[in-house]
Amino acid sequence: MIAAQNMSTEKEPTNRLTTVAVAHGDGIGPEIMDATLRIIDAAGANVAFEPISVGEAQYLSGETSGIGKHAWETIGRHRVLLKGPITTPQGKGYKSLNVTMRKTLGLFANVRPVQALHPYIETHFPKMDVVIIRENEEDLYAGIEHQQTADVVQCLKLITRPGCEKIVRYAFEYARAYGRKKVTCMVKDNIMKLTDGLFHRVFDEIGAEYPDIKQDTQIIDIASARLATRPEDYDVIVTSNLYGDIISDIAAELAGSVGMAGSANIGTNVAMFEAIHGSAPDIAGKDMANPSGLLNAAVMMLVHIGEAEAADKIKNAWLRTIEDGFHTADIYSEKHSKKRVGTNEFADALIERLGKRPVSIPSSFLSEGSGKIALPAFTRKEVKKTLLGVDVFLDWPHTDAKQLGEMLDAAEKPGMKLKMITNRGVKVYPNGHDETFCTDHWRCRFVSSETLTTDENPEYAQVSMPQLLQLLDAIHQAGFDIIKTENLYAFDGVRGFSLGQGE
Repeated sequence: MIAAQNMSTEKEPTNRLTTVAVAHGDGIGPEIMDATLRIIDAAGANVAFEPISVGEAQYLSGETSGIGKHAWETIGRHRVLLKGPITTPQGKGYKSLNVTMRKTLGLFANVRPVQALHPYIETHFPKMDVVIIRENEEDLYAGIEHQQTADVVQCLKLITRPGCEKIVRYAFEYARAYGRKKVTCMVKDNIMKLTDGLFHRVFDEIGAEYPDIKQDTQIIDIASARLATRPEDYDVIVTSNLYGDIISDIAAELAGSVGMAGSANIGTNVAMFEAIHGSAPDIAGKDMANPSGLLNAAVMMLVHIGEAEAADKIKNAWLRTIEDGFHTADIYSEKHSKKRVGTNEFADALIERLGKRPVSIPSSFLSEGSGKIALPAFTRKEVKKTLLGVDVFLDWPHTDAKQLGEMLDAAEKPGMKLKMITNRGVKVYPNGHDETFCTDHWRCRFVSSETLTTDENPEYAQVSMPQLLQLLDAIHQAGFDIIKTENLYAFDGVRGFSLGQGE
């Protein structure tokens, strides 16, 4: 069996020393990092480490991003980072350093293998062996938020074709490189037909190039329930940022412990490896923390830099240590544990087992996988873009949709007409329902008032930008508070915007 790990480039094993940037992190980070580096050194891996400072100390020193120039330069020079968990100070609007690094470095793929270690780590799913591949740069995690009225805030969900193509192809290439048999796409395109619909469509397009791999698409809500009750039905899962963040923690907990899982963040030029757990300041400095999550991340890192044999050596020794019952407090049980150990004693026990394999848990054979994942450059296709209208969002602190509609109908609208008004996505004018609750945030859709004559867009005729600008000026002159506009386009004749609920 080939254990699921990750490799993003085509580097070959070499005896030349590879230098990796290392950030010890905050809280338990320094303890588990020291243990991990000690194990890597004992395994004889051809790797050296250059330390950088990121996280809480940098935030508090005035680096509002949590990382300074020297750290960026070091990461850029070595192109690989092994990072401990960090603490983001509360308050003052500090942004997540993890998100900053993933997006700044173009780390588009987050890879989280989760495998049950039954019976040594208790789980209801002893056959679970799943890899979650999560898009890492866009979706709601772009963090583009605005308060638009006294009642309403918004967060923009951005999904791009190049982002979808990269992550979907990476998932199929990963499956092929590591002997995986099936890739499942998880989306919510029954509701978000454009954003999640694009992700689903790209999955189908690229999946057609991999007939040797089973593939299916599931709606994220029922898929999450199935993952939580039948995880053995899944092999490789590919999904967008928010969904992937949620289900990867679910999967790790199902296998026995979030503290055991490592993750890889893979980009075209740079890769970052880390545990998925936080900095746990409540147990920092107490020699209690389980280094397994960071160690599993380091194993993925070793495969990435061409040290797959050392990765196998460490992973098998780790499995044997778990099998022999040397367990930290988070996984200790009277039934399956031989000895409760601290961070350093766990590392000592693992080092003693380097060169050994587990007896009942399947061994790691990372060095037998091809480990080669190559992605083509994105090619943008030319499309015909046609302006069909505009959604004008108003801050109007009243509740009578009919009154608003009649006021807008009466306003001057050069060559355009009001087609509908929605509130929180539901059509309230014309022919709305009194039962619909309305807040102070109104979407007013304006389209051409001309007779529609084209077959290309049977619902909407083309409008001009001067018409649109005159319309906005007329609405402003009528005394309305315009808070946002979204132009309505068709692309190659296909409507590029959603209908209102009830439209």
